Amino acid sequence: MIRKINLSSENQNEFVNKFLRNRSEEDDSVSMVVENILKEVEENKDKAVFEYAKKFDGVTLNSSNVKVTKDEIDEAYKLVDKSLLDVIRKAKVNIENFQKKQVEESWYTEEKNGVILGQIVRPLEIAGVYVPGGTAVYPSSVLMNIIPAKVAGVERIIMVTPPKKDGINPAVVVAANEAGVDEIYKIGGAYAIAALAYGTETIPKVDKIVGPGNIYVATAKKLVFGVCDIDAIAGPSEIMIIADKTANADYIAADLLSQAEHDILASAILVTDSEELAGAVVSEIEVQMNNLSRKSIAEKAIEDLGMIVMVDSIDEAVGLANLFAPEHLELAVEKPEEILNCIKNAGAIFMGQYSPEPLGDYFAGPNHVLPTGGTARFFSALGVNDFIKKTSIISYTKEALDDVKDDVITFANAEGLTAHANAVKIRFLEENKEK
Repeated sequence: MIRKINLSSENQNEFVNKFLRNRSEEDDSVSMVVENILKEVEENKDKAVFEYAKKFDGVTLNSSNVKVTKDEIDEAYKLVDKSLLDVIRKAKVNIENFQKKQVEESWYTEEKNGVILGQIVRPLEIAGVYVPGGTAVYPSSVLMNIIPAKVAGVERIIMVTPPKKDGINPAVVVAANEAGVDEIYKIGGAYAIAALAYGTETIPKVDKIVGPGNIYVATAKKLVFGVCDIDAIAGPSEIMIIADKTANADYIAADLLSQAEHDILASAILVTDSEELAGAVVSEIEVQMNNLSRKSIAEKAIEDLGMIVMVDSIDEAVGLANLFAPEHLELAVEKPEEILNCIKNAGAIFMGQYSPEPLGDYFAGPNHVLPTGGTARFFSALGVNDFIKKTSIISYTKEALDDVKDDVITFANAEGLTAHANAVKIRFLEENKEK
């Protein structure tokens, strides 16, 4: 049964802080295990990777079979339903079109006295994509992680995913190939993150690792940050729905359950000012729950982390959403456009009763790799900008430097950095002597 609570505006901060803190507590024992794995792979490379593959995934790998071959890719196409392949290709087009709008160009400006300033935008050379292989299969995540890198112009995209004893799910292989992956390796867990971060004899070292995973994968990503870049530390999925009396209870219940079935740690929260709607949603969740293939997972998530929060007004609901900064935020109100600009913090916003969250998960085009655990306050959805780097260009003529030399010297001396000041002064010493 989903909980129902009343929340005043005065108690919002305390409620959100406690909720997010309870979900983000770290497990020291996990960190210790992951640190050992990272160290082993860094030191022993392929040997350690293959040993961990046998230990954790029950597969026997070596340098000749760890990489997915063209024959294996061709076989995957034979096993994937043609209707799914068609949908993958349609979704790819939508995702590509959305990502292309994010592409930045290099630029240069010429100022007075021949000063040239600019910024070079370059893609990363090599990126690693982690695709989980746990209780569900996510070809959609494959598209969402690889396509932005491809649009950004990354030269080499490496995907890793844990195999089962019968190999990698064919839909995952096909989605990766359609998205433009360069290489796929049959490894997973923390040891796969280590392999990407440090490189082995077989698996290349990458500049950045993206993609969600379990707590061991998330911890490994956190620990290798600095050796390479990472996208973010992904937490359990979450949805918040702001709804008024005009909302459809059947739709609300379905959308809450769509996130609850992800993981027993997923959170599904309805915020409403309508007692009638709240009661109808409670009843409808019970009805729809019985028809789910992942009922046990959804039921646990709803019981532990699901809730209906009663507020006095939709304005209070918006305030709570901004504090919570949810991964997914649905605006199931009569006029969502009227409150859209009041939403400051959310990974993705779904407006109106015909924009359910799964539309964003699979097909619309915006990325479904989103900030969780309140990090939408400062993180954004995965995109092209995550796969580029920017280099500043500064070019001054002697005349231009002469115009500003005293300002630079003053600043340097104020900070006690006399060598900085001298690096400017020395360029004009001969000129002063001549005078």
